[in-house]
Amino acid sequence: MLKIKRAYLAAENADGYRILVDRLWPRGKSKEIEQIDLWLKEIAPSPELRKWFNHDDDKFPEFQAKYLEELQTGSQKEALNELKKVLTKEKDVTLVYGAKNEESNNAQVLYQLLKDEI
Repeated sequence: MLKIKRAYLAAENADGYRILVDRLWPRGKSKEIEQIDLWLKEIAPSPELRKWFNHDDDKFPEFQAKYLEELQTGSQKEALNELKKVLTKEKDVTLVYGAKNEESNNAQVLYQLLKDEI
């Protein structure tokens, strides 16, 4: 089962395999407490796209389209393929993200893209 969870919520056994999908480590969180199994920073939006978006809800539809385009090329495509491999091996996978906005973030885009594939 694929889930998403904010990094500032406690890790739980039900999370299963935890993958951090942000380019930056969540501020103020330790690696031990987060219990991250894989930090897949290459799958995160490019720094330029992340800065442009700036978690502005009005920009989310355009951000989503641009991010999906980014996921089709280079290191982001390779990271997406790696994530898909993990999804075939692990029963429970949680995409962990640091954004405050729980509705408009890159983990939501990844979740929507991948939920039908598992």
